[in-house]
Amino acid sequence: MIKLTPPMGWNSWNTFGENISDKLIRETADCMVSQGLLETGYNYLVIDDCWALKERDSKDRLVPNPEKFPDGMKAVADYVHSKGLKFGMYSCAGNLTCAGYPGSYEHEFIDAETFAGWGVDFLKYDYCYHSPIIAGKYLYRRMGLALENCGRDILFSACSWGADETQEWIKETGASMWRSTGDIFDTWESVKSLTHTQEKLHPYNGVGCFNDMDMLIVGMYGKGNVGLAGCTDIQYRTHYSIWALLGSPLMIGCDIREMNDATKKILTNEDLIAVDQDPLCRQPVKLSGIWAGEDMVLYSRDLSNGDIAVGLFNLSGEKGVARFNLDELALPFSTGKTLEMKDLWTKETFRVTNSSFSKELEAYDCAVYRAKVVDQN
Repeated sequence: MIKLTPPMGWNSWNTFGENISDKLIRETADCMVSQGLLETGYNYLVIDDCWALKERDSKDRLVPNPEKFPDGMKAVADYVHSKGLKFGMYSCAGNLTCAGYPGSYEHEFIDAETFAGWGVDFLKYDYCYHSPIIAGKYLYRRMGLALENCGRDILFSACSWGADETQEWIKETGASMWRSTGDIFDTWESVKSLTHTQEKLHPYNGVGCFNDMDMLIVGMYGKGNVGLAGCTDIQYRTHYSIWALLGSPLMIGCDIREMNDATKKILTNEDLIAVDQDPLCRQPVKLSGIWAGEDMVLYSRDLSNGDIAVGLFNLSGEKGVARFNLDELALPFSTGKTLEMKDLWTKETFRVTNSSFSKELEAYDCAVYRAKVVDQN
């Protein structure tokens, strides 16, 4: 599969962990449509770990747990497809999955064939219990080749956590997206840590093979499988803005059946989604800024129509000011050009004067703009 923009959807792990069922998946599919998530681009519904029995059947095939999925996975897939969504599942490059269920190691082709027969459109492929004597790139190439020969177009989501310098070999495997991080948790410290790990990885994101910063925690509020301290709506908004500006896949992790208005507003911000889904998927630029410390992070990214996305992120617990000169965006004063900025959260529009811009940000807050190049006068 060639995926031209970062995948978007919902994944069961962050909130539900092992507590998944046919009923949950069907209700979630209903909500993805009724709450407008499908309409705004979230089209993959993915079941994560813990869906199978602990042993394969007599033909060496994976078996859905009949207590959780009494009608089997084909029935679930058919229901998801009936809603206009695409259906995703999970396996692992090791003998076992991370939760201890059968993995796909040395069963790659039979499992790919099984998934295709069920109507799977997306495979998240984890890295637990993998062979310590076989390099990860070979394990992911195996499953990539199996998927490309299974008779169905299945998006390959490689979840190797950035281990073994994943970025250097992942394009060999046929993966459309690759996890560059360890697991996210529903805390601000987790968001901040994952953000700081990304700088060295920006050159490796791009069309057809997207750097996945892990699933979204927006709207979890400390509940569920990875719910710990929880975050505020301001922190969730900043988290979402960073993922969107850097071009990560956007996979919702909260229980959308209980989604409040603040969560829905964040997840359906069409201006931020348009930045994430920009067809050129250009590399972001980290701005030096003026008097910017480690936790005042500034990024820009050129967009396909000549606009520039600009994100200012205050990762600290103190109020601060983000400042930068336009020459960092290739617009020195001598060009006779400036920027007309649209705030993608408040929708306010204004022009930058004197080739310099500053914005005061509250603790943990952000400002994200879509900037149009215009004449100074």
